[in-house]
Amino acid sequence: MFLFLLLLVLSPPPLAFSLNQEGLYLQRVKQGLADPSGALANWNERDETPCKWYGIRCDSVTGQVSSVNLSNSQLSGPFPAVFCRLPSLSNLSLAINLINSSLTVDFSGCQNLTQLDLSDNLLVGPIPGSLAKIPTLKHLDLTGNNFTGDIPASFGRFRQLEKLYLQGNLLNGTVPGSLGNIFTLRELGLAYNPFAPSQIPSEFGNLTNLKMLWLSHCNLVGRIPGSLGRLSQLQNLDLSLNGLTGSIPSSIGELKSIMQIELYNNFLSGELPTGMGNLTTLRRFDASMNNLSGTIPSELCGLQLESLNLYDNGLEGPLPESIASSKLLHELKLFNNKLSGSLPSQLGENSPLQLLDLSSNQFSGIIPENLCAKGKLEDLVLMNNSFSGEIPVNLGKCKTLLRVRLKHNRLTGRVPDNFWGLRRVYLLELDENLLSGQVSPSISNAHNLSILLISGNQFSGPIPDEIGLLGNLVVFSGSGNSFTGRIPASMIKLSQLDRLDLSKNELTGCIPEGISKWVNLNELNLANNRLSGRIPSEIGSLPVLNYLDLSRNSFSGKVPIELQNLKLNLLNLSNNQLSGELPPLYANEIYSKSFLGNPGLCGDIAGLCPDTGRSKNRQYLWILRSIFILAGVVFVVGVVWFGMKYRSFKKGKGVAISKWKSFHKLGFSEFEITDCLKEENLIGTGASGKVYKVVLSNGDAVAVKKFFGVPKKVDSSTVSSERDEFEVEVETLGKIRHKNIVRLWCCCNTGDCKLLVYEYMPNGSLGDLLHGRKGGLLDWPTRYKIALDAAEGLSYLHHDCVPPIVHRDVKSNNILLDGEFGARIADFGVAKIVEGIGRGAESMSVIAGSCGYIAPEYAYTLRVNEKSDIYSFGVVLLELVTGRPPNDPEFGEKDLVKWICTTMDQKGVEQVIDPKLSSSCKEEICRFLDIGLLCTNALPINRPSMRKVVKLLQEAGGENKSKIGKDGKLSPYYLEDASDHGSLV
Repeated sequence: MFLFLLLLVLSPPPLAFSLNQEGLYLQRVKQGLADPSGALANWNERDETPCKWYGIRCDSVTGQVSSVNLSNSQLSGPFPAVFCRLPSLSNLSLAINLINSSLTVDFSGCQNLTQLDLSDNLLVGPIPGSLAKIPTLKHLDLTGNNFTGDIPASFGRFRQLEKLYLQGNLLNGTVPGSLGNIFTLRELGLAYNPFAPSQIPSEFGNLTNLKMLWLSHCNLVGRIPGSLGRLSQLQNLDLSLNGLTGSIPSSIGELKSIMQIELYNNFLSGELPTGMGNLTTLRRFDASMNNLSGTIPSELCGLQLESLNLYDNGLEGPLPESIASSKLLHELKLFNNKLSGSLPSQLGENSPLQLLDLSSNQFSGIIPENLCAKGKLEDLVLMNNSFSGEIPVNLGKCKTLLRVRLKHNRLTGRVPDNFWGLRRVYLLELDENLLSGQVSPSISNAHNLSILLISGNQFSGPIPDEIGLLGNLVVFSGSGNSFTGRIPASMIKLSQLDRLDLSKNELTGCIPEGISKWVNLNELNLANNRLSGRIPSEIGSLPVLNYLDLSRNSFSGKVPIELQNLKLNLLNLSNNQLSGELPPLYANEIYSKSFLGNPGLCGDIAGLCPDTGRSKNRQYLWILRSIFILAGVVFVVGVVWFGMKYRSFKKGKGVAISKWKSFHKLGFSEFEITDCLKEENLIGTGASGKVYKVVLSNGDAVAVKKFFGVPKKVDSSTVSSERDEFEVEVETLGKIRHKNIVRLWCCCNTGDCKLLVYEYMPNGSLGDLLHGRKGGLLDWPTRYKIALDAAEGLSYLHHDCVPPIVHRDVKSNNILLDGEFGARIADFGVAKIVEGIGRGAESMSVIAGSCGYIAPEYAYTLRVNEKSDIYSFGVVLLELVTGRPPNDPEFGEKDLVKWICTTMDQKGVEQVIDPKLSSSCKEEICRFLDIGLLCTNALPINRPSMRKVVKLLQEAGGENKSKIGKDGKLSPYYLEDASDHGSLV
């Protein structure tokens, strides 16, 4: 026994198992990549094999590595070429990481690789042609990188490739016909690349196994090749957002397996082709925003479509009766065409209609009774037609309706009682019809109603008290009817009210007490009624009111001095029975028309007060005063003349008054402005000029922007001459009237000196306040209010201006804040007037915008549309959530958007929310964060419109939580239709 123990002690220990060769290769991968999240922490070199390591799978028979899946692991660094030394590797995925090199690897060594997924990284340079040397490759995904140049011609030599995804890169060559040689291909995605203008290769007709062809936004021109009709297995054809011309080829009717055809936003012409009745599997057809003509073929209407979308074309003729036979029709969008005739009576009877939008056509006849027969209808948009008859009673039973727009038709009769009280409707628009009767008290059931538009009808009787129960009501427009009685006192409960227009009715009595609760009211119009009593002084306490019209009533008493507290764009108290002295602010000539027709009203405005009853002494006093005024005018004119001569003698030293142009009624003179452009009044300096604060003689302040000697040029289009920032800003802001757009009072242009005079915003810019020392002042309710204000301003630019305006430099420094932290969009020096929202992007000669806010596609294509603004606004939303600037040294090579996505995946949402914000608001902040991420989606088509953003923000901050999931995320339903082709509020 002793001898045995001695031998045991003296014998060497058994050798430890060493890591096999494949493990050593993978250790080299680990050493070459940065791994901040520790994803590769269990890649232990003391193991015998790597088969139990994170992301590694081995063959059960040979024990060799067969799959490496390191997707979404926050890895960065160059692509590890050593992967190709794993002899049995068949599946390699590094998707959703930060791999940031060029692919200079010779992939011919990866002889057994069948799937290679490098999507959503930062890879640059050309796509290596050696990929085609992998004989077994079936799936290649390079989506969402920064590859440039051509698609390698060698790709035509793939022999087993089934899926090729290259969308979302910077490829700028042409679409090669050699891809038509990959006969095994089933899915081909080249969308969202800035290719040079090229045609769809006719060779693509050889891809007879193809099921998906995605060529959206590829700068394609010319005709759609008829050879595509040979793709008998094709299910999804997307050629949208290009420059295709000519007619749709008749061979499209040979696509026997097709389920979806997307042709919108091109320049296609001619009629819809015959033979489309053969497409028995078609579920969605979208040929919107083209130049198509003719009628809708009856054979197309007989298909069981889920969505037929032909809006914004030149189609003419009636909607065929056969369309009602569709059993799967979910969405029917035909707005902005020239369709006429009546609707099929069976429409909706056999199909679960969810959305019907036939607006802006020439339809007539009655609205079909059974549009909601299957109980699914959510959107009913029939505005701008000639529909007649009554609103169907059955629509009052449609509990799913969310949005009803029947404006500008010839509808008559009473609105069904149940229709007034639809519980889910948030928009009810019945303007400009011939509807009569009373507003039913059942409107109290419409708890979700935000916008009620019923002006221009023949409604009569009193406005029901129950309207005060609509706690979500933002807009109530009932002008041009025959309403009688008093304004209901219950309406003071409508704390969300933004606009109230009850003008041109027969209302009587006083304005109800307690209207100071209307803290969000922007517009109050009660003109042309029979209202009486005193104008309540409470109106002067409404913080955001900028439109007040109480004209043509019987109001009496004094003009409340509290009205001086308002910042009004319009004030009209004319044709009442007001008396007494005017408040000092309004006792000047620029407000003269605001008070006409009030015989008892006195002030210093010439002609306002009657001459009768004046004493002779007062007449003498006026004569003397007139003499002194005349002498003073002569003296001032002489001084001005001398000053102008002197200033013209000294070039560039002053401003020619004759060059001033005003856009509003001014309560100040130009001399007050020019005399205060001193360094002690300087409040900011930008790339194009200096900004001064000027305090006027009446105590108000304005901001004056003085441009540098040579303003920067801003390209207008490819055909018009260049204009400088001053001209663009004047042209843009001079036409705009909106509470969330900074107000341009006047401008001056003498050639040598260019000035813009704006309203002064005492709280400065959002960027300064958010990222400066006062950032802690912005609590969450204030940030939410700022975001909603700014969103409404941008929505106005995109959807309500004619033509629409793209700002092109949306950022927190261009969002200014008034004394109540109300937000205004400012700095329109690079704004762009576009043909129309949704018409596609226009090319610019230079990039406009600020680092960190520029949309990815704008930075590399120089093509601009409203989606670029939406991306920039999304960055602002993320700034409000995080409290961080768009670029921060802490982010490394990332920007704010990528930093948020990375941090949320790695550490959770709590780590991106500004710690200064109260934790009690976390749920609302998370919903707000999701909206910001939606706006900054890498693909422009997935970003919502600004109208949609406004609605999302309103609902995210309101009491309506029905569309919020348990995890605090916006539900898929809530975010549906992000591309927003339809006509929204």
